[in-house]
Amino acid sequence: MIEFSVIVPAYNAARTIDKCLGSLRDQTVGKGRYEVIVVDDGSTDSTPLIVKGYSVKCIRQRNLGPAAARNAGAREARGGIILFTDSDCVPESDWIKEMARPFADPSVSAVKGAYRTLQPGIVARFSQIEFEERFEMLKAAPSIDMVDTYSAAFRKEVFDVAGGFDTGFPAPNNEDTELSYRLSSSGHRMVFNPRAVVCHLNHPDSIKRYARLKFWRGYWRMVVYKRFPDKMLKDTYTPQTLKFQILAAMMIGACLPVGLLFPAYGLLLFVLAGGFFLALSTPFFLTALRKDPAVAVVSPALLFLRAVSIGLGALWGVARGGRK
Repeated sequence: MIEFSVIVPAYNAARTIDKCLGSLRDQTVGKGRYEVIVVDDGSTDSTPLIVKGYSVKCIRQRNLGPAAARNAGAREARGGIILFTDSDCVPESDWIKEMARPFADPSVSAVKGAYRTLQPGIVARFSQIEFEERFEMLKAAPSIDMVDTYSAAFRKEVFDVAGGFDTGFPAPNNEDTELSYRLSSSGHRMVFNPRAVVCHLNHPDSIKRYARLKFWRGYWRMVVYKRFPDKMLKDTYTPQTLKFQILAAMMIGACLPVGLLFPAYGLLLFVLAGGFFLALSTPFFLTALRKDPAVAVVSPALLFLRAVSIGLGALWGVARGGRK
């Protein structure tokens, strides 16, 4: 009897889908208890050929985006628990078991797992520590309001009643945040299980890619905040220091025009805003120092880049009125 349905959206995923499906084939849960559904979202590379090598159900559709692909997979799912991961993720062998474990509590509607990476690049390692900072916040919360689709599970009835992901989100960006906030606002209990781990093969590995990713994170988060303005103040996933870092980065950006008109005031503003930013960066620096000293050295610069990128994206989102 199928208890669990694992849904993997895939678009031009030839580089990673083989590792993903191989790990899902070798789960500790008995093979008769789960199914794997790949939704090929209009791939033009060899993704369909690779998927054919596995005993999985494959749904092919024109390119509609990951939200629509996940919903298509959910419609075909036979399990009472539906799980999502991405085509560039490699779940550990006990991933399904660990994702399912919290559902023994009937009050739990959804479960979020954790990310890891083996990428050697400094930017990817910095991104991993960002996630780990957030994981510590989630561990302390009896109920969370963010379930990321790289490692997510929902009771199928809850997912279906909610209507699934909003297909108006065309890219893999904040569609999971919107669904999570929707479920949380409806009173559903969601929990974090740090033992349900997937290895991500595709953390941003360059400054340019990281900055672009954060810009669009900021933009699409403003789209979500338009629907859930209370979450702008606080949620269980976003460090409060990040919001103040964005403010400090904007203050630093204001130093140049102020300095051109009033040099002394511009310098004073720069010293105050820079000191404020460095103070806010200290907790992350100390965390990185324990985990990865090389990342700690560059963390203030990367935190500033993050603040500027998210801030600019958020401003663009505001300027567009929170439109998709």
